[in-house]
Amino acid sequence: MVKKLIVFLLVLIPFLSQLAVLPFVNKIEPIIIGLPFLHFWLLLWIILTPLCTWGIYRIQKSEGRDE
Repeated sequence: MVKKLIVFLLVLIPFLSQLAVLPFVNKIEPIIIGLPFLHFWLLLWIILTPLCTWGIYRIQKSEGRDE
């Protein structure tokens, strides 16, 4: 049951961070690594989303569901 909750959160977090949170991070300031904050936010989640997917894969593989 706990693993299912973790998998659900690992699916939901990237989705929400890239769609639902965008109106709140739609700012130019602060400039991070030369990018406006919105672009930095999207770039960050382009990097973090595969890590969430890898986490889902590892959980399902440990349960024997690696199809």
